[in-house]
Amino acid sequence: MRARVESFEIGGLPVRLRTLAPAGRLRDALAPTVVLVHGIGMSHRSFARSQQHLARTHRTVAVDLPGFGGLPPAGRTLRLEELGDLVVEAVRSRGAGDLVLVGQSMGTQVVVEAGRRHPDAVTALVLVGPVVDPARRTLVQQALDLGRDLFAEDLRMNAVVLTDYLRSARQYVRQLRPMLRHRLEDAVPTLGQPVLVVRGDQDPIGRRDWAAALAGSARRGALVELPGGHHVQERQPAAFARLVDEFRRVQTTEDAMTDDAR
Repeated sequence: MRARVESFEIGGLPVRLRTLAPAGRLRDALAPTVVLVHGIGMSHRSFARSQQHLARTHRTVAVDLPGFGGLPPAGRTLRLEELGDLVVEAVRSRGAGDLVLVGQSMGTQVVVEAGRRHPDAVTALVLVGPVVDPARRTLVQQALDLGRDLFAEDLRMNAVVLTDYLRSARQYVRQLRPMLRHRLEDAVPTLGQPVLVVRGDQDPIGRRDWAAALAGSARRGALVELPGGHHVQERQPAAFARLVDEFRRVQTTEDAMTDDAR
């Protein structure tokens, strides 16, 4: 499979989409589209392995947000709500219909805001290594946990983290405050869509108590743990892809049963 890579602007903000789908189905109506949104400092490369697996059965789009993945910085701080709007508008501008949004780390905040603001477009959400744990909402604690996570990741992922952070430094600094202030614990209970929380069993950032509380706060929520660290979607790409697919199928069946009951 070869990815289609497009860089363009939405409302003056640069964005890049990396679309990967089953052979010959890049532009058809394959639905839903699975959208992958990276964390602070990162890029589409944090989903490289998992996107390959997901794209065997789904049209997938990995997003590079402004100032990340080599894109020009926005020149200002971007609100999480603004980034959520940007993701939905960018992906739907390329013909996507229903969206399953998958966010990792800060990307969980982005996709939750997208789900809140665009319930007509977003059918389900997957939150991988969610941030920020209310018990650890300081820059020092987050930095310490990030350092601990280096020991839970493989060499490839640590190399991706280091190189992505270096090229996103200017926007990274601007996005720290919105990330630390955002209260995912208040936002998730307002969602009407089903929510799957996924964490690595060695993740020091998205800790178990926090992830379990978040899943429990959703109207329709579940928590699954896989072996690995904060970037468990890359440590266990095949298992993660199966999990997302199963979650989507169960959600679709439940929605159909609800519609029949009406």
